[in-house]
Amino acid sequence: MEELARQLPGIIGARLTGGGFGGCTINLVEQSQAAAFAKALASSYAERTGIEPQIHICHASGGAHQVL
Repeated sequence: MEELARQLPGIIGARLTGGGFGGCTINLVEQSQAAAFAKALASSYAERTGIEPQIHICHASGGAHQVL
């Protein structure tokens, strides 16, 4: 999936993670390209492997903080 992701428009970077447990990739993508990227990646992956992937679009946030 990482190899496929690196060929798509909007990609900034891709990394494989959790390879021993079915694997997944983290893909940094231009926000304006995210929906089209996810659709193209899912299609390419399914075509190559016969497996329909789960893709989740998310964004960075300020993270956790302590509330007193």
